[in-house]
Order: sequence, then structure tokens, then C-alpha cells
Amino acid sequence: MMTFLRQNIAPLMILLVFLFALVTMSARIFLPTDMSGPAPLTGSVLIQSLLMLPRL
Repeated sequence: MMTFLRQNIAPLMILLVFLFALVTMSARIFLPTDMSGPAPLTGSVLIQSLLMLPRL
């Protein structure tokens, strides 16, 4: 039973994860230009990131 999982199921799971990552990263081509970049730092996210900066 363990050899079946190791020889058949594990490579299949690795392949599925790879294909999922490939499809999701390729889907960025079809996003509008303003959505394909990183999210802007505004509002509470900016305040939280400033609060987490190390003090000198």
C-alpha cells in the first residue's frame, strides 16, 4: 500500500500542484493592467506597515 502511494499518488500530486501554479501564473496575462501589479499600500495597511518598522 505504501509503495502504491509513493509511486503513483505522490508524483500525481506533485504534477497537479505544478499544473495549478502554471495555470494561475499564466492567468495573469489576461488580467487588466491595473490588476496585474501588486496592490497599492493605502489606508490601514500603510499604517500597519509603518508601525512594524524597526525603531532606530
